[in-house]
Amino acid sequence: MGHDHHHHHELQLSDVSKALVIGIILNLAFVFIEVFAGIWYDSLALLSDAGHNFSDVIALVLALGAFKLLAIAPNQNYTYGYRKTTIWAALINAVLLLVAVGMILWESLDRWSHPIIVDGATTAIVASVGIAINGFTAWLFVKDKDKDLNIKGAYLHMMADMMVSAGVVISGLIILYTQWYWVDTVMSWIIVVMIIFSTWSLLKDSIRLGLDGVPKDIDINTVQQKIQKVEGILSVHHMHVWGLSTTENAMTAHLVVNRECTFELAAVIKKKIKHILEHENIQHVTLELEKEGEDCSAHDCTIVSEKEGHHHHHH
Repeated sequence: MGHDHHHHHELQLSDVSKALVIGIILNLAFVFIEVFAGIWYDSLALLSDAGHNFSDVIALVLALGAFKLLAIAPNQNYTYGYRKTTIWAALINAVLLLVAVGMILWESLDRWSHPIIVDGATTAIVASVGIAINGFTAWLFVKDKDKDLNIKGAYLHMMADMMVSAGVVISGLIILYTQWYWVDTVMSWIIVVMIIFSTWSLLKDSIRLGLDGVPKDIDINTVQQKIQKVEGILSVHHMHVWGLSTTENAMTAHLVVNRECTFELAAVIKKKIKHILEHENIQHVTLELEKEGEDCSAHDCTIVSEKEGHHHHHH
């Protein structure tokens, strides 16, 4: 077993922060361009797209803020520091994407009943700048998107926006040549479906972490089997695995060892298990050891004879 502790799922937070800052600056600049062009050309499409892009900036700021909070040291009131804010940020991000979807739908229904004469050319030009900016920002997050939910959220926001911009370009060009103004609306519906599909897993995973569920990349049965294979361990129970943040996980468990197990041996066993768990992406581990035949549910851990079994609690 290799002892290199640069595991494949570790995030380089400095690189990630840099990518987020670049993304925030680029997208803010684009929002200003769109607002200006929207007012200048009186284009509602551009103004609503600017609003949508601004929700991206918020998403990026949320992710950046969450990562910065990761660095804050634990204190007496927050013994884990503010790690969990990363989970909240991911959840809010998923919800923001769905709110954006709602806004696009609302807008499109309005459009459907009062088709707007869209200036195809202008819209297409500005939107193609959007494709470039969102595409570039999405690319910044591509390599880390499966390692962390906030990066995934940022990536999805950018991809969603890139699709919106692409849709605007395509419908702008179709309208330019055909004058079918309804294309604009149909395009927005297609985009909505695509955004919902991509956001669903982000929403599911962040709710799961928020409820202290077992993180998606960890299989609790595999972990249990690996622990049970360690020499000296008879069985494992009361296992809990949960996410402290979107990057770190914690676990508690009760281990049953045989009666002859000394304190020194127990320490060796614990060390071995913690090493195994580190490779499973579980960094914060609390283990309680019990000797075979103890009944852990009794307050004073009365020794129970084997025949009597573990069901008669001695209170």
